[in-house]
Parts: sequence; C-alpha cells; structure tokens
Amino acid sequence: MSRQVALVTGSGRGIGLATARALSLEGFAVAINDTEDSDDLADALETLRAEGFQVASNPFDVTDLAGHEAALARTEDMLGPLTTLVNNAGVGVMRRGDPLDVSAESWDRCVAVNARAMFFLIQAFSRRLLARERDGSLFHAVVNVTSANAVAVAVPRAEYCASKAAAAMVSKVWAARLGAEDIAVYDVRPGLIDTAMTASVIDGYRRRAAEGLTLFPRVGQPGDVGTVIASLASGRLPYTTGQAISVDAGMLVPRF
Repeated sequence: MSRQVALVTGSGRGIGLATARALSLEGFAVAINDTEDSDDLADALETLRAEGFQVASNPFDVTDLAGHEAALARTEDMLGPLTTLVNNAGVGVMRRGDPLDVSAESWDRCVAVNARAMFFLIQAFSRRLLARERDGSLFHAVVNVTSANAVAVAVPRAEYCASKAAAAMVSKVWAARLGAEDIAVYDVRPGLIDTAMTASVIDGYRRRAAEGLTLFPRVGQPGDVGTVIASLASGRLPYTTGQAISVDAGMLVPRF
C-alpha cells in the first residue's frame, strides 16, 4: 500500500523531533536522523515508538555529501519509497560576538551544515524521485527549515545569518526546478523558539517577546514549527510552492 514516507534530518530533539511526531500523527512513516555520535537519537526513537508511531532510525552526517545516496537508500529499505524530505539539521555559531571576530572555522561550519548539505541532500532526493514512477495520489515535498535570520540581521551571529540566507535561496532554486515535476518546496522560518540551541538566551527572548518583539507575547515551542511543517508536507496548502512560511508570531511584520 502506498503511503507518505519522510526523512527528517536533525530530529533527535527540538524542532526535528517535534516534526517527526507531527508527521507521524498525519500517518507518515518517518526516518529520524542525527549524527552517529548523537546521544539523542535512541531516546527519540524509543519515545516515538512508545507512542505507537512507525519510525526508523537513520544516523548519518548531513555534511558527508558522498553518503547522501546511501542514507536515502537506507530510509527506503526500512520504510518504503520516500515522498518527503525535511531538511531541519542545523548549527549555530561557535561563539557569539562581533563580526570583526568571526572565524573562518565558524563560517565554514555554518555554511556546510545549514546550506551546502541542504542543497546536495535535495539534489540526491530529487534524482531518486525523478528516476522512478511515483504514486500520483501521494503529495511529494521538500520542507527546508531556515530561520527568521534569513532576512533579519543578528549582529552577534553574522555567519549563521549568512548561511540561513543562502539556505533560503536554496529553497527558491529547488522550488523553481522541481515545480514542473510536481514536487513542492517550502522554506519554514522559525523565530524565537525554545530549543537546546537557544537555551542560553531564551530568557532574554522571553523578555523581548513580552515587550513586543513578537505580536504574540511569547516564545514559540518546537511543536508549533512541527505542526506547520506537517501541514505543508501533507499538502494542506494546495497549489503552493516556493513560499517562505514565517513561524515567528509576527516578529517580522513591518511596524511603525
């Protein structure tokens, strides 16, 4: 029986794990992913399976471009033909601070994970889909998790902002390429979300949200983003592709 099958990168915790859960609730079979040395993946797998979901573990490093094809093949061996790719894996800066002090190492790391790996994993995923006959009753999509910082500057995280702006363009490029193939591509841009990546600054985010930085006076939760991603991946926004969806409580709405 044909069904929706998704690979969600960086899904051992946070937004990725919430996305895996949200997709599972929609009836997807889901492969969760993190690096081989992650301590989170086994716990995530146990948690999701305990909830009765059909989930498989597929650890690999997204920056290993030569391993992408094998990683996709493993997913399909475990769960069946892929319909959906969620590029959620991402990293922050190695050290917040003045752009004058940004290191080439931190720049290269952000770009390698947040943009380069995303581009080439979509390439491998797309080649796989286009090489076979697909079930026309199933919705096929790529959902990329970028950031509000794809458009909004955060001076202490310059290299992160640059990598997310690049990732946003990756989404547009692939939307333009894959539209004729009936594969939708979306760019989901989280704002102030309570995750491990923001743990060191989340109290400041909460204060700024309450003071009016966001239109809803609270920070977001991973589940907020996961629900939006699952809605997109399920095809509940028909006749759309190439859109940037800001999950930021209106933070980027221009105001006077």
